Amino acid sequence: MFESAEIGHRVEKERWKQESARLRHALLQAQYRLLNEGRTAVLILVNGVDGAGRGETVNTLNEWMDPRHIRTEAFGPQTPEDRKHPEMWRFWQVLPPKGRIGIFFGSWYTDPVASFARGGETHARFVQRLERIRQFERMLVAEGVVLVKLWFHLSKKAARERLKTLQSDPKTAWRVTPQDKDNLRRYDRFIEVSDEALRKTSLGEASWLVIEGSDPAYRTLSAAQHLLQAMQGAFARRSAADGSTAAAGPAAAPDRVLQQPPFLALDSRSLLKVQDYTRSLKRSVYEDELEHWQGKLALLSRDARMHKRALALVFEGMDAAGKGSTIRRITQALDARFYRVVPVAAPNENERAQPYLWRFWRYIPDLGKSVIFDRSWYGRVLVERVEGLCAPADWMRAYGEINEYEEELCDAGVVIVKIWLAITPEEQLRRFREREQTLYKNFKITPEDWRNREKWPQYERAVEEMIDRTSTQVAPWYIVASDNKHWSRIEVLRHLCQRLEAAL
Repeated sequence: MFESAEIGHRVEKERWKQESARLRHALLQAQYRLLNEGRTAVLILVNGVDGAGRGETVNTLNEWMDPRHIRTEAFGPQTPEDRKHPEMWRFWQVLPPKGRIGIFFGSWYTDPVASFARGGETHARFVQRLERIRQFERMLVAEGVVLVKLWFHLSKKAARERLKTLQSDPKTAWRVTPQDKDNLRRYDRFIEVSDEALRKTSLGEASWLVIEGSDPAYRTLSAAQHLLQAMQGAFARRSAADGSTAAAGPAAAPDRVLQQPPFLALDSRSLLKVQDYTRSLKRSVYEDELEHWQGKLALLSRDARMHKRALALVFEGMDAAGKGSTIRRITQALDARFYRVVPVAAPNENERAQPYLWRFWRYIPDLGKSVIFDRSWYGRVLVERVEGLCAPADWMRAYGEINEYEEELCDAGVVIVKIWLAITPEEQLRRFREREQTLYKNFKITPEDWRNREKWPQYERAVEEMIDRTSTQVAPWYIVASDNKHWSRIEVLRHLCQRLEAAL
């Protein structure tokens, strides 16, 4: 991909004067339109060869636009601290919200390219990391992020001359580091690996622009023009989509909810309906079992081997299925310093400004710690699907994105335990009425609970499909019939201990 960039492009001074003024004005207008509409984010990835003008170009973009609404982050190869988290964790934390521009100086490409070029990992691992990047970028673009990928190139001859020039001047010699010299020695290998990375990740949704960096004016105008076109293209697509919706009129609104026939298994028995809801435990047996399994969980969570692991425990289930009470029995066995319970409700304004997985990325724990989600990222394929809060295309693609996300967590040492607490409609009704009649339980029942109950068949269908599509080898679902809370709590504790034992 670098052949066309080898040509020594030059920009005449008069053209620079005219074009820079035009682009500066247009970019500032586009930035404020982006900010005022607040409907998408722009993320600029800046990668390439040392000395090809990446830093100068980033400085110029910040100068030409309003830097108050731009966040620039620099990334290098992974540090030991970074390796305590999933590979994408450090990028998840600083994604720009809707309406803002983010510039990643170095990005999720830096470490894969550097590691493979220096012989630190195999080609198979390199390809695997590129595939993960492709999946991640597809998700960002599908979530509305305008992804601009810039690669600044410099020929080997030009790179060598640059180092010589810097070294010859006492005022700039300090800028030449041993790392710069080593990178020049490895130039050919770096270009070979980079070329493969760019070819395999130059997607239709997020293609690379390779910019020859020897002439400052040319590289600046090229980067600015490409950014402007990307932003204007996003505005045009948004306007076209808005126009189509308006033309369709109010009658088009119900199309956001995918109409599906009632779920019917071939033998009229669904995954949830075949569960044995009659199993129960006497209180005396329950108390003995609770003490046993809480003690076992306490030992496992404090095992020295857990320092190389993290736990993400996901609870889902129909309303009143017993998620909260089960979580309390689990946390009684854990050290409060090393776990966090995250109750998940409707996203707030800040969370809606990010990709839907963002609010969960933030809570993934360091190695040696645990997080318990009371509802989770599966809301996209459950409540958002059933209630029509997202388009069918969004929840349908979420299955693959969730599987990819969980696989990345597992690769980083996170043990994922997913529990679906199943309950019958009859038992749910009994618990709802009990909550209404018991003063200290009144807060647990809301009009929303009754409304959700009316959509039981739709939720049941969504649950069946969710389990079928996201119960993977690395993160399987475990269904627990919870009409009897004593039995279900012990079953959850038993399963959790078994998963931790297997992981350790």
